[in-house]
Amino acid sequence: MEQTEIGQDILVKKVRDILEPFGFEIYPFKIGWYNEFVQEICRLSYPEDTLGLCVISTPEMFEKAFIPFIKQQDCDGIRDPIDQCMVHYFNKVKENFPEHDIESIHEFEMHHSRRPKILVQTVGHVSGATYYYQKSDVTEPPWPEKQKICGVCYHPVYGGWFGLRGVFIFKDVCYPDLPRRAPPDVIPGQAQRVELLEKFNFHWQDWSFRDLLPVPHKYSREQVVYFSTKPKDRGALIQRIRSTGTLLEEGEGDQVKYEDKGHSIDS
Repeated sequence: MEQTEIGQDILVKKVRDILEPFGFEIYPFKIGWYNEFVQEICRLSYPEDTLGLCVISTPEMFEKAFIPFIKQQDCDGIRDPIDQCMVHYFNKVKENFPEHDIESIHEFEMHHSRRPKILVQTVGHVSGATYYYQKSDVTEPPWPEKQKICGVCYHPVYGGWFGLRGVFIFKDVCYPDLPRRAPPDVIPGQAQRVELLEKFNFHWQDWSFRDLLPVPHKYSREQVVYFSTKPKDRGALIQRIRSTGTLLEEGEGDQVKYEDKGHSIDS
């Protein structure tokens, strides 16, 4: 396994140079950090110092990556176009490192048992990218003890306006001295943590959890329209992007408000 810190830092920078122009952020972590946080059945079977990279899509991804992808590629009509777009850009990275043994795992990938192959919110937390707020982060939870409350990640810059897209695992790269970065705890107040979890669990249809704190960058009108459209109805939107290069004309969609129609967030 590769051991030099300089070489590892150059590797991380190279991945960033490939993906950041398309609206992605990259955060390195060690596989051991991830395995510490998850149940044994979810652990990754690599040495603890193996280098992993967490991939986040920023609000700019839609215009910088997705629309160009749709204009240039033929979607197979089977997989979700966003998923196909993520595969396309992940492959760009793997193609640039033929000398390394890389496993990529997307957030949408499942085992045959329907268990996720990677818990991306945990990855976001251990990589220092986003704080993963859970029921255990509330000192006096207002919910019944046995009530399931799903956790949610919150980005220090984008709030809830981002996507956790997956990871790269450089199976032949070891980084024992990788500095561990704590995720920014931007919601330290207990009342706001309760509010965040309440909004995410019980009012997810309006996406109000994304705006719990003011943020400088949000999704564009085009993204709001796209993600508020049921997946089965997005074919017309894809065709419009292909034919015109954009999703909305100037002024169109100014009053659009996001309302989740029952599909998964950011997919």
